[in-house]
Amino acid sequence: MSRPLVVLAAGGTGGHMFPAAALARALSRRGIAIALVTDRRGQAFALPGGDLAIHRVRAAAMAGASFAAKVKAGIQLLFGTAQAWLLLRRLKPSVVVGFGGYASVPAVLAAHRLGLPIVLHEQNAVLGRANRLVAPFARRIATCFADIEGVAAADRPKLALTGNPVRPEIAGLTDRPYPDLGTESALTMLVTGGSQGASLFSRVVPEAIRLLPDGMRRRLRILQQVRADDLDGVSALYASLGLDAELSPFFADLPDRLADAHLIIGRAGASTIAETAVAGRPAILVPLAIATDDHQTKNARALESAGAAIVMPEPAFTAEALAARLQPLLALPEKLRSMAAAARTVGVVDAAERLADLVLAIAPANGNDSASAAKRSAA
Repeated sequence: MSRPLVVLAAGGTGGHMFPAAALARALSRRGIAIALVTDRRGQAFALPGGDLAIHRVRAAAMAGASFAAKVKAGIQLLFGTAQAWLLLRRLKPSVVVGFGGYASVPAVLAAHRLGLPIVLHEQNAVLGRANRLVAPFARRIATCFADIEGVAAADRPKLALTGNPVRPEIAGLTDRPYPDLGTESALTMLVTGGSQGASLFSRVVPEAIRLLPDGMRRRLRILQQVRADDLDGVSALYASLGLDAELSPFFADLPDRLADAHLIIGRAGASTIAETAVAGRPAILVPLAIATDDHQTKNARALESAGAAIVMPEPAFTAEALAARLQPLLALPEKLRSMAAAARTVGVVDAAERLADLVLAIAPANGNDSASAAKRSAA
């Protein structure tokens, strides 16, 4: 008898693909076969298992596009749904799991047409537009926040709080204590903004540090992601302040950097929120102002309400405002420690296993697979 199969459908960005990869690992450990349906961007992401089947279908985003672009995207969606229908009809999966992004929509629509069970996973505190489109067809909607917006009343009974799966390297940080910190000891600040935050942070953070009192400034150890084009300029700024900052466009060892950090300054994407909470690190969060449906602000407010973060809207994120936020944190290490403890209360370390349980719970008990038996044997 062949192994039961679960199809993952995800848009080709890290926010969608990272939780999909985590679920793939959890299901593979239980003897479940995995296939991925994505767009051309998603093919660049590596998922566990060298024999993982990756299938590309057509898809295009329609949000914010012109009428002509929406018509073109609609045609792409129709073609993609037809491709996915033929693919799923051949694969006969037990369950299809959609992770959002418009590349996930064709597979979910095709699964609905074929009568296959569907689970959606929403990473943000606002149901994404792609997931919103297909939510009526889902059996369950896995969420990462206790309070989620954009869900129709008819779909609210489907909600299940599982959390956002994180990489194993990040999950391992839950056993790493918050680094020792006193009023005179060095404080490690990790600044991570990705492509849509690095330029803003490169302008604001060094200037904010310049505004700090000399004693506070000398205590700082800076680890900062900086765009390659900005490296020389930002390095010179820190050198003029007498700081030997570690700057890089990308930290390959980011989990280790996160473990060493006393404070994070970053955006408020779903992955950043999940990883910061699981690691148990306090954060100053600057939500991306142009994020769809302002979902990053909703994400950030969830950590702030738990006492784990300070939220600074992008228009108010100035050097003067940041310096004013940093000074009391540097003066009162106990505040940072209490924020770190609060972060751990909202981090979900076993989110991937919770999501795997939810997926396998709706797998058919009979028919062309034995997913339920696989679940029982893994228990």
